[in-house]
Amino acid sequence: MKTINDFNFENKRALIRVDFNVPMDENFNVTDTNRIEAAKPTIIKVLEDGGSVVLMSHLGRPKGQVVPDLSLEHICSTVSDVLGVQVNFVSTSVGEEAEKAAANLENGQVLLIENLRFNAEEEKGGDDFAEQLSKLGDVYINDAFGTAHRAHASTTVVAKFFPENRCFGALLAKEIEAIDKVMQTGEKPVTAILGGAKVSSKITIIENILDKVDHLIIGGGMTYTFIKAKGGQVGDSICEDDKMELALDILKQAKEKGVEVHIPIDVIAADEFSNTANTKITDVDKIEEGWQGLDAGPKTLEIFKDVILKSKTILWNGPIGVFEMESYAKGTIEIGNYIAEATQKGAFSLVGGGDSVAAVKQFGFQDKVSYVSTGGGAMLESLEGKSLPGIAAITA
Repeated sequence: MKTINDFNFENKRALIRVDFNVPMDENFNVTDTNRIEAAKPTIIKVLEDGGSVVLMSHLGRPKGQVVPDLSLEHICSTVSDVLGVQVNFVSTSVGEEAEKAAANLENGQVLLIENLRFNAEEEKGGDDFAEQLSKLGDVYINDAFGTAHRAHASTTVVAKFFPENRCFGALLAKEIEAIDKVMQTGEKPVTAILGGAKVSSKITIIENILDKVDHLIIGGGMTYTFIKAKGGQVGDSICEDDKMELALDILKQAKEKGVEVHIPIDVIAADEFSNTANTKITDVDKIEEGWQGLDAGPKTLEIFKDVILKSKTILWNGPIGVFEMESYAKGTIEIGNYIAEATQKGAFSLVGGGDSVAAVKQFGFQDKVSYVSTGGGAMLESLEGKSLPGIAAITA
């Protein structure tokens, strides 16, 4: 795996695919700079070697049209502030103007080109567009894990125009290593904690990781499909009736592979989906009509704690309850606490997937786990065992 550490960028111009698809308020102020900060080590490495940088990214979904509100010019000053380097901007992504701006860069300088998705060829993976992008640099670096599962011109196709001079950025290399630690090289016992609402959205992940894990903790709304499939009473809890057979098949496969599956035994049930509803603790398989399970109960959390603290490698994907409501956040917070404690004792912990990442940030766990993935869809596809085009293009 070639990374930026395999190159010296002195007098080289690096064309770096970053993921600066950042949120902005109505005045175009960036409200979360995490993605920019995540790309900083790669950019600074090139500059400190004595090279220059051309940054390319998408922002939003302009669908091949020029949408002024989605211009990357709006984020240019924020990128400058985060990097501590003045970032120049050019209002096109390919063509004479972009090539001239890139050619005029001196060592130590940074150029940000316009939103790639203003050109329809970006998402189509057009060869011509990719070739034009390739004229902007001497070395191609992909540091955008968030788009590594897309076969777009800037994430995949452009790499072929740099047969010897392409590599992973520091962030993307970290993402690959973190997933590899869970899926291939992790110290045992390996535990996967899968939450979220639906079995259907996690089925391919579960099937792919059963060969890799020793323990599988199931939480969130998925719980009730498993419980109902086993003959339990789930009241008004979310349940995919058409996936009950699948749930039983997963349990059977896990047993055959020697994987211990841990499903909640008690839950916090509410008489409506509301933060101010009446609540009670009930056995997970005895939820009355008119009540729905919205968080893991205390006995369940004790079992989960015991499993997590004995684990050496931990994957967390998906919340344990409806953490967005304070009344049902305890289960998710406690899982975070257990993972933090296990990590402190030397376990490797990877958190990924939109809602679990949101929970980790909301409750202040991002510095207490080993790694928080920056790519939702890309991480999920990695866990499903799929080859990501953006990664394959570098290693080809």
